[in-house]
Amino acid sequence: MIKNFDELLKRVKEARRGTVVIAAAHTQSVLDAAILAKQEGLAESLLIGDETQIRELLHSMAPELVNSFEIINTGQDLVKAAKSAVAAVREGRANLILKGKTDTSMLLKAVLDKEHGLRKSEVISDVLAYEHPDGVRLMSDGGINILPGLSEKIAIINNAVAVAHAIGNPQPKVALISAIEAVNPKMPATMDAALLAKMNERGQIPGCIVEGPLAFDNAVDVNAAKLKGITSPVGGSADVFIVPNIEAGNIFGKMLTYYCKYRVAHVVMGTLAPILIPSRADDGETKMLCMALGLACMQ
Repeated sequence: MIKNFDELLKRVKEARRGTVVIAAAHTQSVLDAAILAKQEGLAESLLIGDETQIRELLHSMAPELVNSFEIINTGQDLVKAAKSAVAAVREGRANLILKGKTDTSMLLKAVLDKEHGLRKSEVISDVLAYEHPDGVRLMSDGGINILPGLSEKIAIINNAVAVAHAIGNPQPKVALISAIEAVNPKMPATMDAALLAKMNERGQIPGCIVEGPLAFDNAVDVNAAKLKGITSPVGGSADVFIVPNIEAGNIFGKMLTYYCKYRVAHVVMGTLAPILIPSRADDGETKMLCMALGLACMQ
């Protein structure tokens, strides 16, 4: 797996370039991402939204690049911007979608439209990558699936493993996180984890090593794993963390950003093209890193 996001940027720029379509691009942080991606030679951006406002923002932020982007004018209509972004991917004009001023739910409604969208499977999930001192780690799902059942967790693991493969880890170690490392019938997450680990052992979840349930300390600290008698190769050295519900994932992700101050990026998998739904509070650099991660995950 890549060691840091600088390495990710380098690999993506060397291996491929693509076009990111930004849904409702009339907001400063996503235009900052588009400008950074242009300057870094990472990606081109197709800007959809209020053309007048987009040009005004570009003129104030990077006047030399005002005429360097293709713009599709949809005014302030956020629904139209989301649908136009999906259409741009379907028509081959863009490779992935970045959320601008549109709400996540609004964009995903257009993406998952059965007739005109980009639906590939019944389950989509958000995979967060973060720049830990020991290398890039992944976590899922803190953004879409509220309380996933067993079948949803299989898809969440598969989506996260696909991202791990895309960034250079052919056999990621996947930890199924719970409050404890023992199976407890009163804690459904531990029961699911045990079943998923057995499915992986029998080849039903390929391309990775899955272990669970694991408490967080057992997944990240070798000594903690040894003290609790965990001999799995995942114990103490997990590459991918699968959380039991959206609350755990949301807290995990925001602690990484605001408490640990790690650089993060995330991508929605399970669709025909990667979808990027960073928080509106994320800065331009974070959104550019999302672009890089999405480009690495292109089919």
